[in-house]
Amino acid sequence: MYGVESKYAWWRLASSVTLSTVGGIGMWCLVVALPSVQADLGVSRADISFSYTMTMLGFFAGGIVMGKVVDKQGIVTAIAISTILLGAGFAAAQMTSSLTLFAAAQVLIGFAAAATFAPLVADISHWFDKRRGLAVAIAASGNYLAGAIWPPLIELMIRDYGWRTTYLAAAVLCVVAMLPLALTLSRRPPPHAEQQAAIVARQSRGTLGLSPNALQALLALAGLGCCVAMSMPQVHIVAYCADLGYGVTQGATMLSLMLGFGIVSRIGSGWIADRVGGIKTLLLGSTLQGVALVVYLISDTLTSLYVASALFGLFQGGIVPSYAIIVREYFPPQEAGFRVSLAVSATIIGMALGGWMGGVLFDMTGSYRAAFINGIAWNVLNGVIAWWLLFRQNRRDAYA
Repeated sequence: MYGVESKYAWWRLASSVTLSTVGGIGMWCLVVALPSVQADLGVSRADISFSYTMTMLGFFAGGIVMGKVVDKQGIVTAIAISTILLGAGFAAAQMTSSLTLFAAAQVLIGFAAAATFAPLVADISHWFDKRRGLAVAIAASGNYLAGAIWPPLIELMIRDYGWRTTYLAAAVLCVVAMLPLALTLSRRPPPHAEQQAAIVARQSRGTLGLSPNALQALLALAGLGCCVAMSMPQVHIVAYCADLGYGVTQGATMLSLMLGFGIVSRIGSGWIADRVGGIKTLLLGSTLQGVALVVYLISDTLTSLYVASALFGLFQGGIVPSYAIIVREYFPPQEAGFRVSLAVSATIIGMALGGWMGGVLFDMTGSYRAAFINGIAWNVLNGVIAWWLLFRQNRRDAYA
């Protein structure tokens, strides 16, 4: 009843997605509030982009710390800590009047929100075997579901009540909704599933001719590259539309469209990963994301930006879950919380760095063209690493 791929496992997956969707407001709130907070605090685009960078740095640290907590104490403890800190972070941010204090509050928000992403993905991976890729992708879709749901609602709240009231409402929502959901995840993974996964991990580990830490480092570098590229549309699309004269509402709608299609991409990539493995899925996502960024580079009309946003969401959604799948293919299960969180958290550093770079390049050039070119270059780095890992995998299979 409570075993691998049981009915309970699917219910647990549903609870995980819901938790990730609620907690994901911590990642997407500032993206929509960016122009309002910038005007209220009287700072530059680069300065307020730095606040987003601090959010992602907090997310990076939180992912690693919470991943360790999951391995040692279980997912419920991690979510309880996340809930308290998310409420405190949103409440503190809306009371600030300086960029420094606002950025500090965003660090706390990012740190807390991290528990609702990679640690949840790592936890659910223990409850599935044959459909692990699909389950991991669905769990990771909670973050994108948050991105599809929250931007239009946040934009509406900010328009009617201001960004400070919106942040306070987010604090209340997290505390009220997340703690009850966390209690549904109180069961520990089935021991027999752990033993079976340990055998598979011992058979696979090191078969690419790399040490565990070397493979982890390569995944981190790949994650950095893909998400510097990914951050350009995700972080700046609202501001980009405002600058082109299309308005914040259009930008928020594009972000929602992008992330809505990202859900389709993530679930589809999970289905693909169960058949071809994590590395090939990563390479496919990287290649398609590069195509979408080129489409953005040549788009400036409202219609073309909507098309580019839909394509970008449809193409890139499967990249981040691929890292979690690769980790589960090559590392033992008792390290899953930490290893998955480390791999996925490296992508958050990419989002942080790319978000800041986009603001700086905009201030330097007065447009986002250079920022898109910068993103394409980083995406090439990700693709090269994916190709190299696939080459080593194919060579291993040839000599097997």
